[in-house]
Amino acid sequence: MTASRQDRSHTPSTTGPELIARARALTPLLATHAVEAERIRKPVDAVIRALEEAEIFKLMVPRCYGGLELDLDTFFEVGVALGEGDTSMAWVANFYVEHNWILCQFPAAFQQELFASRSYILAPAMVAPGGRVTRERDGYRLSGRWQWASGIMHADWVIPSALEVTAEGRPDSCWFALPISQVKVEDTWYVDGLCGTGSNDVVIEDVFVPAERSVSIPELAHGGGPGARLHAGPLYRTPMLPILTCAATTPALGQAKTAVRLFRESLTSRVLLASGLKQSEKPAAQIRLARAEVEVHEAELLIRDTIQDVCARRNTATIVDRARWAAQFAMAVERCRGVIQTVCGASGAHAHFQSHPLQRAWRNINTLSCHMVFDLDGRFEAFGRVLLGLDPGRVLL
Repeated sequence: MTASRQDRSHTPSTTGPELIARARALTPLLATHAVEAERIRKPVDAVIRALEEAEIFKLMVPRCYGGLELDLDTFFEVGVALGEGDTSMAWVANFYVEHNWILCQFPAAFQQELFASRSYILAPAMVAPGGRVTRERDGYRLSGRWQWASGIMHADWVIPSALEVTAEGRPDSCWFALPISQVKVEDTWYVDGLCGTGSNDVVIEDVFVPAERSVSIPELAHGGGPGARLHAGPLYRTPMLPILTCAATTPALGQAKTAVRLFRESLTSRVLLASGLKQSEKPAAQIRLARAEVEVHEAELLIRDTIQDVCARRNTATIVDRARWAAQFAMAVERCRGVIQTVCGASGAHAHFQSHPLQRAWRNINTLSCHMVFDLDGRFEAFGRVLLGLDPGRVLL
């Protein structure tokens, strides 16, 4: 554990602008280690340490635990800055931050135990139920396999989800918190994108989880978890899905911005074989560059507008608001994916070497956009249904 992990200051001096500046200063470090992270299929130790020293993981932890207690506007800027360096590392860092927010929604007794000697936790959270849970006296018995454990390779704790049957016979999805020593990590992360996230499988075999280490996901989805009653800050009364989706969205925007920059820089040096002209002199290249710049700016504006609306309406949001936020985040990522595909398609065969940053960006964005929160058809269908006064269907909003 580094000195940073034991910082228990209850009057943190780091402001939002200062944290954003630190994140931007780390962009080159993430870019430098992106190839290595992809090769070893997990985050690079030196990058994790740098993020710890910069206090990135404290972003959403309450001040009473030594955290920074900053809001979604800072989370957005930090995530974009990290995404400009490496999509995979930004993905892991963002979810470490968001999962601290989840842990601050658990019952008070567990929070006090968890943050008694540290000001942040490193933990993956697997939202897709992957196992079985049964009630047992003052807790639960948990077993199963969970996929997509992003950040598991540097984790202290894990936060799997499972379906509990309530006393009324209704299924209720819950988060459970377990120390890393109680789970087994299986090396399954052989993928073509987001390789550097180390999102391996987690296996849990007949582990008892005390009741205070569980929390209802539907309560968090509506901004009404225990943390909303325990902590005064508005962040802890925010519905869960916009925070989760923001965590997944900003790495895409950051990488799209970098892809456009790399394309612009390459145009002045790349000479086309057939004509002998610099590519920057070709109208087609100029049009593609301009279109990419406009579309990435469009995506950024849409995300900023969504986050601003989330912060303004977090306590009064209707089902229409939540469905619209989800659709807008998904649309923004689709725009980012289109931007990266546009610049890759105009960058020649060299962009298809696996070591080329545009090739990595292309693979990363196509993997990232497969996350359930970016199911564009599903998000638009749910939004359309609620606009017509219908039930949104079986979708997390």
